[in-house]
Amino acid sequence: MKLAILGTGKIVDEVLPVLKEINGIAIEAILSTPRSLEKAHQLAKLYDITQVTSDYDSLLANPNVDTVYVALPNHLHYAYAKKALLAGKHVICEKPFTMTLDEFEDLTQIAEQQQRILLEAITNQYLGNFTSIKANLAKLGEIKIVTCNYSQYSSRYDAFKRGEIAPAFDPQKGGGALRDLNIYNIHLVVGLFGNPQRVQYLANMEREVDTSGILLMDYGDFKAVCIGAKDCAAELTSTIQGNKGSLAILGATNTLPEIALALNEESKTIINENTLNHRMHDEFVAFQAIIEQENMTATKLALDHSRLVMEVLEQAVQIMWHQ
Repeated sequence: MKLAILGTGKIVDEVLPVLKEINGIAIEAILSTPRSLEKAHQLAKLYDITQVTSDYDSLLANPNVDTVYVALPNHLHYAYAKKALLAGKHVICEKPFTMTLDEFEDLTQIAEQQQRILLEAITNQYLGNFTSIKANLAKLGEIKIVTCNYSQYSSRYDAFKRGEIAPAFDPQKGGGALRDLNIYNIHLVVGLFGNPQRVQYLANMEREVDTSGILLMDYGDFKAVCIGAKDCAAELTSTIQGNKGSLAILGATNTLPEIALALNEESKTIINENTLNHRMHDEFVAFQAIIEQENMTATKLALDHSRLVMEVLEQAVQIMWHQ
């Protein structure tokens, strides 16, 4: 995989050292805004990246690039991913995939027409502990209640309160707790249980953005509650409760660091099948293999999952704007 990275933000700072460790990935180019070019040049020097540019067309014209990783603010995902696909590149897009379901469907159609791979970068679906949770679900009996909590006091929240609006809190740029943090909870629940019958979103709104909120997903026989917050923090635990026991995720739903399995009248078992690598390592190992093999079956499975998540997200956003 000959990779171009779009963006120079926090997520790029995190992923670059991870990518350098993975066999089969060569970082060929990085795109930045004109004002961030100095930082892009620093990153290029540090990670041996050949092309540094603020001109997207010149990056897409680079024959040494076969895949583009879109790590830009949420509202830019669609346009930049679309242009890359039309230029014949594979695309890995950061979560949330797009702002709307229609944008997502448009990208999937273009990818199919172009016979290119299109994937969503979502850490929890590729972790060993996610596989372990799925493997242990049947032991819990009939599922009754699922609660997920990803609450993290944002480093940008105080500035937001003063009126300094970063993209993470800008509703026009896809900011807010639902798309930033609760998205991990949605991916987890949908990855385990599929599409809910009904969705409700109760948001705490400030300056027209959800700084925190509670998403209810109704599965008929059981209910799932997903909490995402950028304006307050909590000890992070998520729980799946069945009539034969419970399973707790001890930590954030983007890393799934440890699992506690407690079956009725049995002692608790601690499970950890994650590798010791950074949370983004396993997803990019998977992406590298999918793209190298042009594995359309794995791509379709990943996109089917992302579609279900986008359907939930779209319903929640529509409810939020009509509250």
